[in-house]
Amino acid sequence: MIELEVQDYYKGLPALDQVKINTLFARAVLEQRIPGKVYADSKEKPGAFYVVHPYGMSLVYGNAANPDFHRWLSDYITGKAENRVHAEWLQGDPAGAWSERIDAVAAAHNSVLPGSGGVSQQDDQRAIQRNTRVNFRLDHEAYFAARAQFFKQDADLVRTGKEHFSAQAGSVVPRFFWRDEEHFLAEGIGYSILEDGRVVSTAFSSCSTADQLEIGIETAEASRGKGYAFTVCAALIDYCLDHHLEPVWACRLENQGSYHLAQKLGFRPSLMLPYYRLVHV
Repeated sequence: MIELEVQDYYKGLPALDQVKINTLFARAVLEQRIPGKVYADSKEKPGAFYVVHPYGMSLVYGNAANPDFHRWLSDYITGKAENRVHAEWLQGDPAGAWSERIDAVAAAHNSVLPGSGGVSQQDDQRAIQRNTRVNFRLDHEAYFAARAQFFKQDADLVRTGKEHFSAQAGSVVPRFFWRDEEHFLAEGIGYSILEDGRVVSTAFSSCSTADQLEIGIETAEASRGKGYAFTVCAALIDYCLDHHLEPVWACRLENQGSYHLAQKLGFRPSLMLPYYRLVHV
């Protein structure tokens, strides 16, 4: 199996166009809007692909017929290949039965770990953990009804600028999804709420295309429960609707904060699929 050169990333785009789940993070890498890694079964005529976003999300998709690629995938996700440098959240294209293959690899890998005879695999730091990723679609009527009820008109809401880019604390923040502040200002969009001049909540475009924008959201722990997350997300959804962009939301089902916020905003679950936690080994 090979790691594609950056100039060959475009070869993964036609197959990605056929994937019917949220793949904006993979597209961002393939279109070279953010650095990442792309592996394939061939350099000249690749058919199967594995794309890694620098935030730690990964996607396997394409032609599943190559047994060499299956062996490489098994070695990669179990750590035998020794070329996975950080933890990842992996999803597979449902059309290629990739989840079934990953399930088989995970079962074999987890069965030989210490504690496999009775201790929960979730407690073993080397286990491949199976979670659930939820894709949503926005119900416009539900959104407008919720916005009328929950939007905080008195919040100190601003468009996220250069001075705010690195100011938001947390794990889902603009600096993890954009090369730098100049890149974000040129191609991204976000809204922030300030308290005493400090950024306490930000909703921003984590990935985007010509017609879609995926929402990232973070609120400082001390400022949660005040309706700030709803308000900054609503401001970003308004931007999307004004600019003919589809607002995209996806999260782990286990992330109950994000899952419930999405539904409060009017998003409705449209698809659930396996999501695998690959720990760094």
